Amino acid sequence: MSSSPTPDALLGPADVRELAAALGVRPTKQRGQNFVIDANTVRRIVRTAGVRPDDVVVEVGPGLGSLTLALLEAADRVTAVEIDDVLAAALPATVAARMPERADRFALVHSDALHVTELPGPAPTALVANLPYNVAVPVLLHMLDTFPGIERTLVMVQAEVADRLAAAPGSKVYGVPSVKANWYADVKRAGAIGRTVFWPAPNVDSGLVSLVRRREPVRTTASKKEVFAVVDAAFAQRRKTLRAALAGWAGSAAAAEAALVAAGVSPQARGEALTVEEFARIAEHRTAQPEESA
Repeated sequence: MSSSPTPDALLGPADVRELAAALGVRPTKQRGQNFVIDANTVRRIVRTAGVRPDDVVVEVGPGLGSLTLALLEAADRVTAVEIDDVLAAALPATVAARMPERADRFALVHSDALHVTELPGPAPTALVANLPYNVAVPVLLHMLDTFPGIERTLVMVQAEVADRLAAAPGSKVYGVPSVKANWYADVKRAGAIGRTVFWPAPNVDSGLVSLVRRREPVRTTASKKEVFAVVDAAFAQRRKTLRAALAGWAGSAAAAEAALVAAGVSPQARGEALTVEEFARIAEHRTAQPEESA
């Protein structure tokens, strides 16, 4: 006999459809809603996330509660952030009905995750979420920035987004999400998720991304805002050399070249070749332009 809670505490395909019908919920493309209907998949996500009994987990976009219930089995407490009025109103009742012994360990924040700046209870130590495809990267970066206590993150995102987040310098898909995620964490792909575990089944594949918070932040005298400004400028025209791509950021191509040389980066390099540490060095060497000091 398994020592885990009874399987019927989690939501199966029939449960998900029944709940959705009772609430009059139809998953919307606008919010990128695809509900997980497979209990084995949510347990696998929780295992892959390495959720511990003392973890305080924040979940973004819990939907009908499939992953929420699996997280409550494993963590000390779970706080879910849900923007949808109907789903937010229904989730506490679902938790109370299916896992009454853990209901006092659950909190709901009815809000847009991009605007959340504080959460009830102890600070979160982990973020585990099936992120809506259309806002996955901004939500992920916002949560990592706002809640520095989040040590471990596991998100399910569109496979293409997973590849971008986990890409290394030199890769064709390495870009703004890769560099910015790496500012906060060590990032890697942590598996693939098939389409059939969702309702409705999406027309894209999904992937898991693991992010483990850096023990030491990127060493730089530049602020995160300054570093991210260089990253945004470098990839806005990714086919151009950094000398050309950073001309607007630096004030001129000559000023961009001076900053690059001072940072030990070739002016002929392209953004996709640089690590987050190199972007930080470039940010440190931006010189004030005459119009700024006038």
